[in-house]
Amino acid sequence: MAAEDSKSSSKRQVPAVTRAVAILRFLGRSPDPIGVNPIARELGLIPSTCLHILRVLQDEGLVDFDSATKRYSIGIGILPLARAALQRNSFSALVQPRLSALSQEFGVTGIATQLSEPSQMVVVALSQSSMPFRLQVDLGSRFPALISATGRLFAAYSDMSENRLREKFTRLVWDHPPSFEDWQAQVAEAKEQAYAVDQGVYISGVTVVAVPVFGPDGRMIRSLVAIGISERLKDGEIPRLVRAMQAIRDELEDTQIAVGG
Repeated sequence: MAAEDSKSSSKRQVPAVTRAVAILRFLGRSPDPIGVNPIARELGLIPSTCLHILRVLQDEGLVDFDSATKRYSIGIGILPLARAALQRNSFSALVQPRLSALSQEFGVTGIATQLSEPSQMVVVALSQSSMPFRLQVDLGSRFPALISATGRLFAAYSDMSENRLREKFTRLVWDHPPSFEDWQAQVAEAKEQAYAVDQGVYISGVTVVAVPVFGPDGRMIRSLVAIGISERLKDGEIPRLVRAMQAIRDELEDTQIAVGG
């Protein structure tokens, strides 16, 4: 009984912490500084409670405050925490040299993403191509989990209902938005092939190739992604690129470290 009580206690909600994390995530997604009331409204918080948490986060350097505009933004104090997390991520360390080799061989930008929260993927490893293209990617960049090639895979291996997928799909931003029905067909194809290709749908003129990386429980928690100019990354080259990416994934999973790190 004591063990059960202890287990129950360890899972007890801590509202102040949950709200603080929600605020940090919201500010991290926001492209512009934002005021207290819009933050509170978006997160369903009482404005005075939201303000109190923001002031504590500001004191800790995790949130910046512009006294002229009365708006808040994510603070640079979050960077040491993010850097430490990436440095301790064994998957990042293992995949980095392999991404560099992939970029050199195929002339693509290679990235590895990891699910950081239910609706976001974060870039945990990156190898830039020497060839310029318009998609700016940095370590720590976040993307909606359902966007582009990785998103098709995430949807394919997800247990989300069709209604939930449709709801999230309507919030995605594409250069050439597909219909939900077309996207569903692409998701089914991605599951059948065990990889996905986005040719100019997410970003005009850019091809995105992704393969899934699974956790010990069989869930897709990461992905390997290659990004290149569509004119350079021809259809005939994609199968060879996919095989190279799958080989990297299989090698990492064979170590039994990548999926647990």
